[in-house]
Amino acid sequence: MAERSETENQERIESVADVGRPDAFVLHEAIRREGDEELRRHGGALFLSAIAAGLTMGFSLIVPGVLKAHLPDAAWTSLITSLGYATGFLIVVLGRQQLFTENTVTPILPLLHDRNLRTLWRVLRLWSIVLAGNIAATAGIAAVLAHSDAFPPEVRAAFSEISRHAVGSAFGTTVIKAVFAGWLIALMVWMLPATGSAAPFVIVLITWLVSMCGLSHIVAGSVDTFYLVFSGEVTMGDYAWKFFLPTLIGNVFGGTALVAVLNFGQVAPEVEEQKATDGEV
Repeated sequence: MAERSETENQERIESVADVGRPDAFVLHEAIRREGDEELRRHGGALFLSAIAAGLTMGFSLIVPGVLKAHLPDAAWTSLITSLGYATGFLIVVLGRQQLFTENTVTPILPLLHDRNLRTLWRVLRLWSIVLAGNIAATAGIAAVLAHSDAFPPEVRAAFSEISRHAVGSAFGTTVIKAVFAGWLIALMVWMLPATGSAAPFVIVLITWLVSMCGLSHIVAGSVDTFYLVFSGEVTMGDYAWKFFLPTLIGNVFGGTALVAVLNFGQVAPEVEEQKATDGEV
């Protein structure tokens, strides 16, 4: 009975690519299985993937900065430069690199499914490795942008202007902006298994909204804030207390509570039924 149930569930998951609107349980199982695979990955592999993602997110400052430097100062300009913000996310997500905010959903579903200390430890291990890799790499790419002549002065001036929003709000305001950003990115992760060939469009749309609304993302915003640190405009204390801590709190809450937990809740009866069936002899 358990073997047949497992086969039926696998067939449902594999049907995601073949149906227009897979049900919530199919989406849950697809993401949960991906989360299980991530939790089993070697720490070194996770860290290198996180480093790659952090470096890539530099393009979410580079592309908007180049666009801003070449566009007129008009009311509609920010709509175009915000679109450039999606570049880093597009490369990271399609390239399967480790981004911290994606992991506020993917490994949380296995934790909600199993609810044991072993899985909790594996989630905390994954979060620590990925966040450390992401942040270290954003500092590296920001240092290169701030201390090299790879881009002309007008583009570097645009980098500074764009980056100031990251530390421009009060602690509580940044937390709220980060909740919305974490919510949107986690919703993107939840939807991706059902999008098929439309995945690039979904990634661009969601991340464009994050930028256009001035929301706070822990990795993309670290590139911005580190750029200001290395340019001498703010201190590491400003990075830690005005950006990193409130953004981390908000992103984690937005992704785990508003997406992972709520979406798990709608399929919890089916999950418990499946676990009971799989336990039959």
